[in-house]
Amino acid sequence: RGEKHSEIKQLIITASGGSFRDLTRAELDDVTLADALNHPNWSMGQKITIDSATMMNKGLEVIEAKWLFDLEIDQISTLLHKESTIHSMVEFVDNSIIAQLGNSDMKLPIQFAFSHPDRLPMNNPLDLNTMSQLNFKPMDFERFKMLELAYEAIKIGGTMPAVMNAANEYAVDRFLKGEISFLDIEKIVELRMNEHKVIGEPDLETILYYDKLFKSNMR
Repeated sequence: RGEKHSEIKQLIITASGGSFRDLTRAELDDVTLADALNHPNWSMGQKITIDSATMMNKGLEVIEAKWLFDLEIDQISTLLHKESTIHSMVEFVDNSIIAQLGNSDMKLPIQFAFSHPDRLPMNNPLDLNTMSQLNFKPMDFERFKMLELAYEAIKIGGTMPAVMNAANEYAVDRFLKGEISFLDIEKIVELRMNEHKVIGEPDLETILYYDKLFKSNMR
């Protein structure tokens, strides 16, 4: 936040890729709930673990970053990073990059949220001596359809991001109950986004209305 916006080239948000990061789209047809909840790096609740598998969690982070840091959507990119060591990076116009590194748990972010702007000691330092390499891959929007939908939602604006988020909560809840398949999650979200007639510059009451509506079984 202290840097001038004119000096920022892009914000880079990293993603582990979730439970199915090494699977093709064809291989996703037969994945189970247990498979989806088996995250390779993080120990989290069921909802966020499924969002990580679909990449919706990164889509929501992109939307958050746009509003938190007042950036254009084309200044926010996502990158696959299996190790989950680098959590985010900022690239400046001179092509220098500053990265935030940490362990793959939420202890530090939660502590800093409570202690901000002060930093308190912690007993779980990142051991750089054990790190042999860091891997990065471009994000494949065809493979991770939900991330593409999130970018579309924020570009459209208005009520669409709220509708996308609510539809995702509805779909993930059904998946956790065993009522739909993994790939049905993105199908439901895309369908409900396509059905929605966007309201620009909605007030809070309107946002809450559509949030409640699209979390329900509308059919």
